[in-house]
Amino acid sequence: MFELLIKIVLSHLLGDFFFQSDKMVKSIGTEKFKSPYLYLHAMIHLCLMLAITKFEGAYIFPICMLALSHLVIDCFTKIIIVKKIKEIYNLILDQGLHALSIYVFIICLFEVNINWEVIFSKNNYLLFSTMIVLLSACSIAISKTMSLFDYNLPNKGLEDAGKVIGILERLFIFYFVTSGFWEGIGFLLAAKSIFRFGELKDGKDVKHTEYILIGTLLSFGLAILVAVIYLQIKANI
Repeated sequence: MFELLIKIVLSHLLGDFFFQSDKMVKSIGTEKFKSPYLYLHAMIHLCLMLAITKFEGAYIFPICMLALSHLVIDCFTKIIIVKKIKEIYNLILDQGLHALSIYVFIICLFEVNINWEVIFSKNNYLLFSTMIVLLSACSIAISKTMSLFDYNLPNKGLEDAGKVIGILERLFIFYFVTSGFWEGIGFLLAAKSIFRFGELKDGKDVKHTEYILIGTLLSFGLAILVAVIYLQIKANI
């Protein structure tokens, strides 16, 4: 089962990210259902899957159905809703639907037993709760704390970029702490200093510099604290 799954996933990755050119994507976007590349793309997936499974008789019909489902999903994500949602959400939806179709393909051929006790284990509940704290609670806490300084950042950058940067840095720090790679925090702080604080220094805006520095240290401190608490709780449950 796992060998077949790896082969099908490899075929999907080759078809979607290696053999699909920008020309094909643009043609599908402009010509929509009339684009020959839409159907060529599905045929490439079909040929890849048949070739990598060595045309085994037991897999030919299911693979044909999987290739057809790939065509249907592409019609939905690349033509029907492509202008209705942002590109990144479209990509996530597209690949999620393809992953679901591959899962259905596998369970139709093999008996798959899902260990729900592992999925809904206390460790996963703890991890999920920690992610909510890192992604949401910490953002709110930092925002409320920074409001005490009564300073409005100049609107010169991307919208919500600071919030996204904070979330990403806390996730990195959580990984560094839980994996024991404390040096990574230093590298992260140094990298952020190079890209952010050099600009602030040139601007000679002391309040702006201090505001960003306080927010950064607060974000780093909360991320480290949450990661350490997570490790302590995990070790005792």
